[in-house]
Amino acid sequence: MGLPHAIAMVVGTIIGASIFVQPSEITGRVFSVKGIFLVWVISGLLTLFGALVCAELASIFTQSGGVYVYLKEAYSPSIGFLWGWAMFWCAHSGIIAALSVIFSRYVSYFLPMSAVMIKIVSMAVIIVLSAINYRGVKQGSSLQTLITLGKVIAIVFIILAGFALGSRLPEHFVASQPLNRDLSLNSFFLALAAGLFAFGGWHMVTYNSEETINPQKTIPRALVAGTMIVTLCYMALNAVYMYVLPLESVASSTRIAADAADALIGFGGGVLMSGLVIFSTFGALSGIILCGPRVYYAMARDGLLFRWVGDIHPKYRTPHKAIVIQGVWSSVLVATGTYKALFTRVVYTEWMFFGLMAIGLFLFRRRPGIVRGYRIWGYPVVPALFIVSSFAVVANQIISDPRESLFGLSLVLFGLPVYYLWSKRTGRGI
Repeated sequence: MGLPHAIAMVVGTIIGASIFVQPSEITGRVFSVKGIFLVWVISGLLTLFGALVCAELASIFTQSGGVYVYLKEAYSPSIGFLWGWAMFWCAHSGIIAALSVIFSRYVSYFLPMSAVMIKIVSMAVIIVLSAINYRGVKQGSSLQTLITLGKVIAIVFIILAGFALGSRLPEHFVASQPLNRDLSLNSFFLALAAGLFAFGGWHMVTYNSEETINPQKTIPRALVAGTMIVTLCYMALNAVYMYVLPLESVASSTRIAADAADALIGFGGGVLMSGLVIFSTFGALSGIILCGPRVYYAMARDGLLFRWVGDIHPKYRTPHKAIVIQGVWSSVLVATGTYKALFTRVVYTEWMFFGLMAIGLFLFRRRPGIVRGYRIWGYPVVPALFIVSSFAVVANQIISDPRESLFGLSLVLFGLPVYYLWSKRTGRGI
């Protein structure tokens, strides 16, 4: 992958379906225009700070695996293993399953399907995209680039049309009826968590370092450029939503983008937006399916998984078996319907690992002999702010929903005895 493909991967994996649903979650918790934009600005800044942390780490470690490699090198193989464990069983495979179902549900807008058919179509799209990525990173990244380009063009068109056509509507950036809602710190952090979820996937380009041209420079540039592009798109899209709809409509909508389009051009607008969500989700799925197997490949190469998981296809030069098992397990999550519970319980742990990753940056700065091709802007303030914010988001989630959060944390920590049993069997140290 070159720089354009890498930027497309960052943008394409972040912009999936979330921006078309999460604004309602945020508006419902922070019921003011200033507060809403503050949430999106902070979410974008924290994502950018995390991207900058990743950029320096990616310039030090050019092996495939990204966050797994950084955690393993900063702490121990056990911490890296926990990240991969959570990725496969819950977070990464769960995201693939969830997005595939969103894709199918919007397809059913055009072709009505039963619940069983929605699951079948969901598994089919996983299989198709896994097959494309099976045949080579060039094919997968080229598809991702084309879809991302089309997606960004469509979003720009929506933004321009929104402000051009929305001027005829009576209300802009207001509630149709005054509402008195006190904003608590807890509500703000929950809204922030929803915003960070919409920015999820920014780190995945680091999984493909060994398949990237000049990764020491390409990946840092892609992380920064891609994150800034997404932040601008998100801010502008939210401005459109609040320009054409009163705030209570934004807060209560279950399909905010389609409702905004309906307000602009009539009922047919929902058809156009449903098509865009299908297109956008397909592109995000392509990038996420491309990235995950590189972590499992790296773990197998390090002896933390069965060696065959890391086998490289003799013709296509891809971790083909890792791609297959990821596709199979994601399809199982779709078929059983358990993916939603697993995903919602474990997704917050990503930010706990991100906080640990940023602490690792400080540890690497103190190690002699470390050669880096990029130095984070604003060190040590930027990574310190990122660390504090990451753990604040995690702590707020635990306080808000202790039962579900602790269950998710326990599920992740269950990987520790698995790791130690594996280490004892293989004779590897901790």
